[in-house]
Amino acid sequence: MASPGDPNPSRLSSENAFLELLADTLYSLERPARGQFLQRFFRSIAHIDLSEGQSLEVWEQVQAWRREYSEGRGKKISLQTALVDVLTSLNLLRLPILIEYEELRKLQINAATDPLTGLYNRRFFDDYFAREINRSTRYSHRLALVVFDLHRFKEVNDRYGHLRGDVLLQLAATTLRNSLRTSDYAFRIGGDEFALLLPQAETEQASALSRRLRAAYAATIEPMHLGVPLGLDYGLAVYPEDGNSADNLLRVADERLYQLKFAERVPSQPASGAASGQPPEETMVDKGQVPTTSAAVGAETQRQTSQAQKQEQRRWERVSLAGTRAYAVIEQGGERTARVLDLGYGGVALETENPEWFGEALFAVLHVPILPPVRVRLRRVYQAKMSGGATRIGCAFVT
Repeated sequence: MASPGDPNPSRLSSENAFLELLADTLYSLERPARGQFLQRFFRSIAHIDLSEGQSLEVWEQVQAWRREYSEGRGKKISLQTALVDVLTSLNLLRLPILIEYEELRKLQINAATDPLTGLYNRRFFDDYFAREINRSTRYSHRLALVVFDLHRFKEVNDRYGHLRGDVLLQLAATTLRNSLRTSDYAFRIGGDEFALLLPQAETEQASALSRRLRAAYAATIEPMHLGVPLGLDYGLAVYPEDGNSADNLLRVADERLYQLKFAERVPSQPASGAASGQPPEETMVDKGQVPTTSAAVGAETQRQTSQAQKQEQRRWERVSLAGTRAYAVIEQGGERTARVLDLGYGGVALETENPEWFGEALFAVLHVPILPPVRVRLRRVYQAKMSGGATRIGCAFVT
């Protein structure tokens, strides 16, 4: 796909456009995920069955052929041409099929996502976690890992059956997905186990988010009257304070998750004291319970105020993407591209020579290095002329 800096990005055919997108997407994937995706891709376009390793080898030949011929002819050869030539030379192109863009997207999604919840799967989690640790090490950033599981989920399955259990897993996934920044990732890593990766998040930020998610899930399932105290338990670990490897961070997060489970079981105080002669009953502390003493209420109010201030500050923090290949595809009056100048928790700034493309509200697909494409709804906040004649468009994310 043409980058936003190309003078005529619309001249690519639709076939070459999605193949270029494929190349860009694969570049951001780790080798195991790349091999799995390419195996399905070649099966779809040419009805050929290759192993993941063979698929990677064929793709590397395509890239090498393209570089060689582009240098020899003095102009860039299309990826489509290289793909057809290499598959033909290997006697693999027996039944060529033009794959539609939507089918290509389905292949990409299926390779990386959990089919029940739509969250990223364990395999993608392992690849992405390792990559984020490397990036955090390189730029001296923090990285928060939060692991969740559903408290007493087995009891729900035993009482109501697996169909109800699946619904509760999907509701948990939706709760996680709806509470994340665009830079955060949610995964289903086991049966009732989930994980979040929060780049550049401090311990307090990640802890506050985890509490909010827990409360939101409790409110979501309350109308179901399950009769089982189902809820989200969580454990948190932050790089580099709690470890410098994926294994160490997962171990710490798991330990803290189980500490939370056991900490919630405390003995209640009987009204009649020891005179009753009855042992204290063990009860569950109400999840999300707020202390009712005046000092505790004051401390809680101060904590919430501090969190709100920090969230507002984070809303206006910006990450510059100038000099990268970041761009947005504007879904208004046909697909058009604009450069992404910077990105923040609350919105994005775009650069364009055609401000008339932008209405007051619009949808766009953001293509940012390292992250997969994400479709967002935007509201135009301002526009300003830049040096050189381009226009800066400031947009807020609309949830």
